[in-house]
Amino acid sequence: MKLYSLSVLYKGEHKVVLLKAAYDVSSFSFFQRSSVQEFMTFTSQLIVERSAKGSRASVKEQEYLCHVYVRNDNLAGVVIADSEYPSRVAFTLLEKVLDEFSKHVDRIEWPVGSPASIHYTALDDYLSRYQNPREADPMTKVQAELDETKIILHNTMESLLERGERLDDLVSKSEVLGTQSKAFYKTARKQNSCCAIM
Repeated sequence: MKLYSLSVLYKGEHKVVLLKAAYDVSSFSFFQRSSVQEFMTFTSQLIVERSAKGSRASVKEQEYLCHVYVRNDNLAGVVIADSEYPSRVAFTLLEKVLDEFSKHVDRIEWPVGSPASIHYTALDDYLSRYQNPREADPMTKVQAELDETKIILHNTMESLLERGERLDDLVSKSEVLGTQSKAFYKTARKQNSCCAIM
């Protein structure tokens, strides 16, 4: 699971403006990084341009998923991640980032802003913190713990069943022994009753 890009954009009437972005392109070749970053910016702008106000969507492109959230006030966010990254966590991240961004950056700056003119530094921190969705998102963390508990319980049940099968074998053997010991006792009594001790 990996996040590659987190962008905040403004959807204007005629064009989409990139306000701020953070990228993690360390998994790409050094010579490809700038091209990949430009492509991510272009894709983010295109997806926001084609998304309606007040909508959330996930767009699949090869092995990547682009999660977009366009608010009713035209502020938009895009997360580009691999296909394994949980959608719910991506949209939680977008909502949190857009809420915080709208509190820190004045609404007048949105239509005319640019990454150089907007002073908002939290995107890089969010991008690195949400690389591991289990640590960043409490619901995902709880789900992971539940999954681990299920696996442990399953293994415990299997070992109990194995132990139960062994116990069944012992019980059946003891029942056989019980029948044999009763027969032995009766035989021993008959043998001992024929002789009188003086």
